[in-house]
Amino acid sequence: MTESFTAAQGSDAAQVTSDGGRVGELATALSALIERIDAACAAAGRAPGSVRLLPVTKFFPASDIEILYGLGRREFGESREQEAAGKVAQLRHLSQIRWEFIGRLQRNKVKSVARWADTVYSVDSERLASALDAGAEAALDDGSRTTPLRVLLQVSLDADPSRGGARDAALHALADQVAASRSLQLAGLMAIPPLDVEPDAAFEQLARIHAALTTVHPDAKELSAGMSGDLESAIRHGSTCVRVGTALMGARPITSA
Repeated sequence: MTESFTAAQGSDAAQVTSDGGRVGELATALSALIERIDAACAAAGRAPGSVRLLPVTKFFPASDIEILYGLGRREFGESREQEAAGKVAQLRHLSQIRWEFIGRLQRNKVKSVARWADTVYSVDSERLASALDAGAEAALDDGSRTTPLRVLLQVSLDADPSRGGARDAALHALADQVAASRSLQLAGLMAIPPLDVEPDAAFEQLARIHAALTTVHPDAKELSAGMSGDLESAIRHGSTCVRVGTALMGARPITSA
């Protein structure tokens, strides 16, 4: 059985036809997740709607994204360039969709990502920032994009190089570089808490780092932290964007790279 519905928001009001069961699953999960985020905001003394939900749709088909778009979502997080580029091409008819690249980005993928991503997370080196600046400038020049590429710097909370992220003086130097670049916009910070650290302690540390950064770069207001299992803690410590996959999308349908 199929179910057809019209997007609740947006001038293009995309008409979507999909499996009715999946529509119901995603609608129920989205409603519960928004309630959970709102409850966390209330518990933290923050206004409802002050925390942005970024659905993490990597490994899931474009049809799921189209369903979520029909349910009012406009921003989606992807982390594999080849998979994401395919979805971008497939969903060009959704005129208000915005793509955020949340995974670790190799420099040889920068040119592609800079053409379609609204925001790139996990920027943690001057070499990557320079490559993104060049890629975004080329995309601006050829009309592939019309605005600077938003960048979130990844903070290392445990100094583990295998997990990525910049720390201390390197983080501030990187922020200065991005802020001074021609084609990038310094949007803020992101982090993933270490596995062996309590989320509250990790997010409290991240909040201090973010506060210090915004004294120098006051427009770097975004703080992206918190996922399915720890979003309440992240919101308690000032996260403005939670990146949620499993709690919204369910178990991954694809496990291999």
